[in-house]
Amino acid sequence: MVNRPRAVLGEEVMARPLTRVLCAVVIAAGAAAAAAVGGNATAAAATTTIGTVFSGGVPLNVRVAPSTSARVATQLRTGNRVILTCQTTGPWINGDVRSTNVWDRTGNGNYVSNAYIRRPWLPSCPAATVPQPNPSNSGWVIPVPGSPVQLFRPVSNPTHDGVDIMQPRNTPIVAASAGRVVTVECNTSGSTCDVDGSPSVRGCGWYMEIQHANQVITRYCHLVRKPLVSEGQQVAMGQTIGYVGTSGNSSGPHLHFEVHVGPGYATRANAVDPVGFMQKAGAPLGVLAATRR
Repeated sequence: MVNRPRAVLGEEVMARPLTRVLCAVVIAAGAAAAAAVGGNATAAAATTTIGTVFSGGVPLNVRVAPSTSARVATQLRTGNRVILTCQTTGPWINGDVRSTNVWDRTGNGNYVSNAYIRRPWLPSCPAATVPQPNPSNSGWVIPVPGSPVQLFRPVSNPTHDGVDIMQPRNTPIVAASAGRVVTVECNTSGSTCDVDGSPSVRGCGWYMEIQHANQVITRYCHLVRKPLVSEGQQVAMGQTIGYVGTSGNSSGPHLHFEVHVGPGYATRANAVDPVGFMQKAGAPLGVLAATRR
């Protein structure tokens, strides 16, 4: 195997603001009707419950995924009530109600940290259904389902050389196209990649790179454990290569996905926006859940 430069620790850094999170379906305190933020008013179903916000005098941010790096949808205040459907896990939050890594899903699919919510019992959210890859004529598929919640080099995080797609831990990651594995590595400032990372840790965690035709390299970061493939191995489009995790510089389970185009190794200089690349390749990453800002 030819020696190659390794990814620099901290090269891929997620947005760091640890803003408080709240769901987007709100019932104003004392209001008689349930109102879905950004949508039509709907009544809570029999399987839902109502939670109440306790955040002191600080506004709470609605997130589109159970992560402190996910896009903020809106803000709410103490006393607002929210429709909740189920609970999942995400980054650990120290809130005004409790310290927990539990996040509650709201009636319209957003998420709120349970650290700021008082509510009755909720069931666990069902595991995500992972669709089979849908090959495009150009030979490309999406590596995981879902829409990016952190984009390529936004103004707020110009060193973010890829996109972040939130998915539950252990969601299969597939090769976006056929090619040869050129890198399998644990990249962290910590002692191991076999534990959950955090925003204070540097590096991609468990990651891998695949060399494709036409001088294209794809990079997959923050895997839950060592990838299923080895350096030098040929992989097919849609082949499972690893599983979503949160190793390295990460605040919750997600895939950080990069695309590099040009001769040589994958570097900052040849990184391109995965959203535009995959759109042209016939395998769009989904409707964007965020805007460049």
